[in-house]
Amino acid sequence: MIAGAGQAGGRAAEALRARGFQGAITMLGEEPHPPYERPQLSKEMLAAADKPVAYIKQAGGWSDLNVRLETGAPVTDCDADRRTVATSDGRVFAFDRLLVATGTRPRRLTQIENSGLEVQYLRNVEDALRFRRSIQDKSRIVIVGGGVIGLEAACAAAKHGCHVTVIESEQRLLARAFPSIVSDLVAAKHRSHGVAFRLGATVSGATSDGMRLSDGTEIAADLVLVGIGVEPVATVAERLGLPAAGGIAVDACGRTAAPDVFCAGDAALQWSRCHGRAIRVETWANAQNQAIAVAANMIGEPRDYNDPPWFWTDQYDLNIQVAGDMLDSDHILRGDVASGKFSVIAIRGTDVVGALSVNSAKDMAMLRRVIAACKRPACSDLESSAYDLRAALK
Repeated sequence: MIAGAGQAGGRAAEALRARGFQGAITMLGEEPHPPYERPQLSKEMLAAADKPVAYIKQAGGWSDLNVRLETGAPVTDCDADRRTVATSDGRVFAFDRLLVATGTRPRRLTQIENSGLEVQYLRNVEDALRFRRSIQDKSRIVIVGGGVIGLEAACAAAKHGCHVTVIESEQRLLARAFPSIVSDLVAAKHRSHGVAFRLGATVSGATSDGMRLSDGTEIAADLVLVGIGVEPVATVAERLGLPAAGGIAVDACGRTAAPDVFCAGDAALQWSRCHGRAIRVETWANAQNQAIAVAANMIGEPRDYNDPPWFWTDQYDLNIQVAGDMLDSDHILRGDVASGKFSVIAIRGTDVVGALSVNSAKDMAMLRRVIAACKRPACSDLESSAYDLRAALK
């Protein structure tokens, strides 16, 4: 039984069949769609007005794989003793093993939702289509949250001629993941495309005409897109008696504290060697690769999952990729910032714990492997553009 029909749930179902599992697989999803990969919502679908949703498989493809897919069927209850889950329409499904892949939902900015100003979020297909229609009208758009999703939305809106203002509570963009040198580069790129920023400010209220900020600023707006993070969907975990406020804790095999119950994807709270603590990893790569590993463990094929986190973002002509953890570490600059092509490598003690590349995909391909292999190349080698990073893997 797979509770959740997003990317993690879909990839787990595929992996079970690929490994020869012949038993029944049922996948229960809240959305009315078959599984799809979520990054397209703020990337490809906003870049082109006619870009369709790319599904992992259409509904018929899941039938061909002998997977029962039930869409529009969120899991609302779970009984560990009886080994059953129930959906919102009252149906009950039995399971031998359960994978919780229910993902996350947006944190809401409730104080502005009834102000008369249009408020949007960006988490599912309908959200993406709605925002895409909005930016065709060259609207005045305020985006609350200067993280990756908010900035990708800002990029799309600016390209469509919208007047865009981004509100960020931190003193710089992407402060929770990027070093300041890259935050500044991203901010400058957005400003060159007409995007304005209000840094170090929060929302204090709204009217039908716009936003009020904590610094006294008022910003006229036709709509607000809120991107202030997500929180795990905890319904199943709560019914099982599992703590889930910060995520559903799992071991390296994806097992929860409940017998024969596993968790993968955005909702899983997993150990990260790079961070030195348990974290939730809200990335495309984790939703796919952790789910594949956990599927193997569900059918008795032991496989630890400990891949370093990795994600990417495309904004204008910047391709930025991040692996591991860039915070609380010393940074080594590799390449020339002025050239627009460089990498920043995070060192903690003698360990390479993170890397960020700007328009330098070849560097990132090697640095991801260096981080995963726990290699410790000399800092003097890493900062030299002439140094072949493949040598660090020998």
